[in-house]
Amino acid sequence: MFKRIILFGLTNIAVLAVLAIVFRLLGIDRMIDESGAMDFRALLVFSLVWGMAGSIISLAISKWSAKRMTGAHVIETPQTETERWLMQTVERQARQAGIGMPEVAVYDSPEVNAFATGARRNSALVAVSAGLLNSMTRDEAEAVLGHEISHVANGDMVTLTLLQGVLNAFVIFFSRIAGHVVNSALRGNRGGGGGGIGYFAVSMLMQVLLGFVATMIVRWFSRYREFRADAGGANLASRDKMIRALERLGQGRQAEDLPQQMAAMGISGGVRSGMRKLFSTHPPLTERIRHLQQLST
Repeated sequence: MFKRIILFGLTNIAVLAVLAIVFRLLGIDRMIDESGAMDFRALLVFSLVWGMAGSIISLAISKWSAKRMTGAHVIETPQTETERWLMQTVERQARQAGIGMPEVAVYDSPEVNAFATGARRNSALVAVSAGLLNSMTRDEAEAVLGHEISHVANGDMVTLTLLQGVLNAFVIFFSRIAGHVVNSALRGNRGGGGGGIGYFAVSMLMQVLLGFVATMIVRWFSRYREFRADAGGANLASRDKMIRALERLGQGRQAEDLPQQMAAMGISGGVRSGMRKLFSTHPPLTERIRHLQQLST
């Protein structure tokens, strides 16, 4: 866990350093001049760069960071019968889905989980936990792999990244405008002074409030894509196998072995109840099973 925190922190520091340099080179590191007037063009560029850059960089290094955060071991040459079966199954499903062969990995965790990530459909990573291999039958594991291959084929990682980036830019842009409007009203006809305490306070408050709305939208899409991936898994394996795999997941507690920033990648986890359901990365397993049962055969 400590290693994960350090790695995540260093990645964020690197992203912030790169963005600071970019803003300085583009001349948009200051959006409010000495008279208090806001440069909306600079704000728009700032919002887009700041909102999109972090998400895009995270996507670009997603395979690298996922391997290190989970300790996943990529299978280069299968050493066991299980590893050979894994490679053969992923290869067959990738061919069916029309994508390039992903890297296949196993990570050491007792939880029953799996994830897929990567910036490109033809260069992805599919990883399963040791707990999944030990707990599921071959048919159930085949359906889980089909679910993850479907995520890759659907381009879910890229779509989620772009959505997050656009919403980040939206939050930054409109929170700064709100802060500027309130700060201008507080100053009245008095000039000068850059941002001011009103600008800072309102901007931060609006960023938090709009951030909640943005998170709900991103989490809604995350739940929606799980239904699509379940349907894809049913197509690549079979509907009965996919249903049995979800039922197997429901027999244990929800998987929590993945780092929080990777929660949306797993086949299970991140399910909440009540109003907190709006912030869940995954729909309840009962809903996913019911959705599959309603699909035409």
